[in-house]
Amino acid sequence: MNAHQSVGIVMIEDDEGHARLIEKNIRRAGILNEIRHFTDGTSALDYIFNDPVGPALSGPALILLDLNLPDMSGTDILTRIKNSDGPVKRTPVVVLTTTDDSREIQRCYDLGANVYITKPVNYESFAQAIRQLGLFLSVIQVPDLDGAN
Repeated sequence: MNAHQSVGIVMIEDDEGHARLIEKNIRRAGILNEIRHFTDGTSALDYIFNDPVGPALSGPALILLDLNLPDMSGTDILTRIKNSDGPVKRTPVVVLTTTDDSREIQRCYDLGANVYITKPVNYESFAQAIRQLGLFLSVIQVPDLDGAN
């Protein structure tokens, strides 16, 4: 992450065990950015678009998105983010899900996902995948609120 800006991480993940594992391994990779965790799409979208400290109003973020949520699909959230007006449209979205169907992967990329990661079922493989995600997060650049980077 760019040292010149504070990039918030929005994690939309309904499985508390997966959420803890994701955060723990992101921290192990040296990522200290704030992580806001949401267990459903409704509250996550409200934060993203309406909260004064959310990405739409206060600046750059990265979204970690599960596709299988209790109230709506992750593809609905992805569509809403990527079809929005303003800076949220440019927010990088990492789909992090157990769904490995090739049609679903293609659909997410077509909708504007930046990265698609399939959660391994095996604990150690999952932990390793998240550590690698943390390393990825440590080097990516995200757009500023006004789009000038």
